[in-house]
Amino acid sequence: QVQLVESGGGLVQAGGSLRLSCAASGSIRTLNDMGWYRQAPGKQRELVATITSGGTTNYADSVKGRFTISRDNAKNTVYLQMNSLKPEDTAIYYCNADGIRSWSMRRFDSWGQGTQVTVSS
Repeated sequence: QVQLVESGGGLVQAGGSLRLSCAASGSIRTLNDMGWYRQAPGKQRELVATITSGGTTNYADSVKGRFTISRDNAKNTVYLQMNSLKPEDTAIYYCNADGIRSWSMRRFDSWGQGTQVTVSS
């Protein structure tokens, strides 16, 4: 089984910064793409940013230039640095990762439990 544990959410004023972390653990042979998604009240979950094992990144237009995704492959951890936060960034942020399990060699696609980010105006 593969677990993803997020941390770093909280309450911040508009214009402020937060850094989210997500550590993957368990029976992992290969960790491929990792990413962050968010879901605001009454809205569908949406992509925020993704990063491949080789470091190629992809961002939602709404966060380009403000958010930076990075990863530490040695620690199986992905980060999301969020700067110039806006009230519309308020949401539950979820970590996602896919890869190959150690023993079964089967693919996995796992989600974290989510961390709340609230930006006050």
